Amino acid sequence: MSLAYKYQMLPVEKVFRDPVHNYIHVNHQVILDLINSKEVQRLRRIKQLGTSSFTFHGAEHSRFSHSLGVYEITRQICDIFKQTYSIEKIGEEGWDDSQRLVALCAALLHDIGHGPYSHTFEHIFHTDHEQITEAIITSPQTEVYQILNRVEAGFPEKVASVITKTYPNPQVVQMISSQIDADRMDYLLRDAYYTGTKYGTFDLTRILQMIRPCKSGIVFAMEGMHAVEDYIVSRYQMHIQVYFHPSSRGMEVGLEHLLNRAHELFFTEKEMFQNTAQLLIPFFRENFTLEDYLRLDDGVLNTAFNLWTEANDPVLNDLSRRFLNRKPLKSCRFEPKTQETLIETMRHIVEKAGFNPKYYTAINSSYDLPYDFYQPKLEKHRTQIELQQNDGTLTELSQVSQLVAALAGQEQGDHRFYFPKEMIDPKLQNDADLFGETYRLFASHIHNGELI
Repeated sequence: MSLAYKYQMLPVEKVFRDPVHNYIHVNHQVILDLINSKEVQRLRRIKQLGTSSFTFHGAEHSRFSHSLGVYEITRQICDIFKQTYSIEKIGEEGWDDSQRLVALCAALLHDIGHGPYSHTFEHIFHTDHEQITEAIITSPQTEVYQILNRVEAGFPEKVASVITKTYPNPQVVQMISSQIDADRMDYLLRDAYYTGTKYGTFDLTRILQMIRPCKSGIVFAMEGMHAVEDYIVSRYQMHIQVYFHPSSRGMEVGLEHLLNRAHELFFTEKEMFQNTAQLLIPFFRENFTLEDYLRLDDGVLNTAFNLWTEANDPVLNDLSRRFLNRKPLKSCRFEPKTQETLIETMRHIVEKAGFNPKYYTAINSSYDLPYDFYQPKLEKHRTQIELQQNDGTLTELSQVSQLVAALAGQEQGDHRFYFPKEMIDPKLQNDADLFGETYRLFASHIHNGELI
């Protein structure tokens, strides 16, 4: 039965309309069954960009749509490899199409372990979406496992090993996880589309024309260099303009403080949380099961926040209102090496104005490498992008691209100090008579968005 299921194709191709890829094509029964599993359907209820939707109002897309997109790009790569670069056509460095199903399943399921407001939630409650992804795929109680296990014994573990990068075929691993993979290509295009940031786009069609399998993984034809450059610049722009946007980070900081305050109050207000956030209790106790985790989505958290707007605790009440009603903390840039003392001064000024600095100030630093080349001195490094010459020799991207060389190995981002908007906005200073001098002192240390 499992062998038949492994090769079972749909009698009629299933297509999903998609704004990024036009159509997403499903031919395997296994893939359709996985899409319909409850664990994958949960991803419809989790936003791809978390708090970024408070800044870019169109960014309401879900991790479900992204997962389908990663599947579709992977499917297209498999088709290209089978048609032009199979083992039968180019020898041992070519593509073995028996790897297709494991690649497609890993692509579809790569983000299945994400929770609501993923990275903030992980930080507060010490969860790890990659470990949970592996657990969902390999735990017999999940629908995903039961579907995968029908393919063949050990197949769930194979799929999980692609995501954990221990699968023995580097071509499959690098399709899903490398510096230019199906995951990144879809989320850049999808996030650019939904945020309306046109400079986040790049020529996916050209990149797919230039992609090649090789013994060590995946490479790109030399004539495709400019399309890859375009992708690198797109990634750079999206990080600076979208992923690191100060307002989105201000909402994220507020969310972190809100969850931290709830976590602290739980131990003295258990009855209140039993009535308002029952599904979060296992996480407050830091003793949750996989079943507990899979019941969470954005709606669970937002419902709790809504109920907490009537909490007796003024901090929990206020932080909940600020988050739900989009009142982000404001920020200014600073240099941590030279301005640490001034940061402490600013916290004291905020406290003088009546705000607890523990919950109403924060330091947030966001940095990322647009492209990382191999550096032997580092213990960890990303899979570098290789370009293939006509004679088959490989050249690392930054060695032939001046544009990428200028970005390579250089972190992009900033350090920001967050504080209540009331500290600098006269329209919000209802108590200006009482704290006027405090507000003026605070504002005097900020000029053109920087701490001085």
